[in-house]
Amino acid sequence: QVHLVQSGGGSVEAGTSLTLSCAVSKIPADTVCLGWFRQTPGKRREGLATIAHDGSVKYSDSVNGRFTISQDDAGNTLTLLTLQVDNVKPEDTSRYFCGARVGLWCRPDAEKFIYWGQGTQVNVSS
Repeated sequence: QVHLVQSGGGSVEAGTSLTLSCAVSKIPADTVCLGWFRQTPGKRREGLATIAHDGSVKYSDSVNGRFTISQDDAGNTLTLLTLQVDNVKPEDTSRYFCGARVGLWCRPDAEKFIYWGQGTQVNVSS
């Protein structure tokens, strides 16, 4: 069974940096795509960035260079997925989710992802 457990988030001040983490249990597949998304009440889940099994990265057009996605192996059973956000802004206030899907297709489209973390709230104060 696939598990994604998130950590990080909380309240931060505008202009600072933020790091979110997601521990992903190893998925028994050769092609796994991991990604970061966010959602505010009443709006659709917005894709931010994805990282494919070969390490290739895609960012959504709305990400203006302040977001960095990365992944590292954390032992034989876990992958640690990270999102760093630099110079956070009040409009970054949202609930952030990590997601996973199996397959070669790997872009930050929330509708294509089937495994999700529990979400973590980020509140940015000005």
